[in-house]
Amino acid sequence: MTRIRFQQSLEDLKENLLVMAGLAEQAIQRAVEAYRTADLSICDLVMRSEIAINRMERDIDQSALDLLAMEQPMAVDLRFILSVIKINADLERVGDAAKSISDRVRQMAQMPVAELPVDIPRMAALATDMVRKSLQAFIDGDAEIARHVLTMDDAVDTMNRAAYKALTKVMEEQSHLAPQALNALMISRSLERVADHATNIAEDVIFWVQGADVRHHKSVAAVTGAGTQQ
Repeated sequence: MTRIRFQQSLEDLKENLLVMAGLAEQAIQRAVEAYRTADLSICDLVMRSEIAINRMERDIDQSALDLLAMEQPMAVDLRFILSVIKINADLERVGDAAKSISDRVRQMAQMPVAELPVDIPRMAALATDMVRKSLQAFIDGDAEIARHVLTMDDAVDTMNRAAYKALTKVMEEQSHLAPQALNALMISRSLERVADHATNIAEDVIFWVQGADVRHHKSVAAVTGAGTQQ
């Protein structure tokens, strides 16, 4: 494979991953809209999105593995392909989270409407903003944006813990609302996982651009001034 063809293949891989990213982000937005409006027709759209996301995950993985086998890339190109494989998996799991939320919405539609002490749309807005920023970091090859995403995760974790505390209290004190509260709790957990996947994507961007492994709660400051793209 010539160098020009190889670089074009890398661009194609990046473009396909961004298409998948758009589907995953849209799926989360739709799932939360289904929760907000109790519109089950939106859940059907989420289901169809998951099928498309799963298909793209397989195709992208195969393309990335083919590039590794044929070209045996070095340095930054190798890190890019490895990062694509890992980001691909996280985006597929974002799609899974969207489906999980829509499944919970379907269950809640069979129950009496209840006012619950949790702001799912606000939590979703923060989690999807993390996904959006992590993907912007990937598009631009910008480790600074990626580092900013890492700092956002604590806010989602805090909201999830608050939701757990408030909703378990509902289950304890208002047993007739326990099914609704349990479903809302599971939706909150799914959104917390979306934020975790966004964090993973940001970490992979830093690995690609700087060659720095910042997983496992390493200090964000520790990667400042790390090696630049080679």
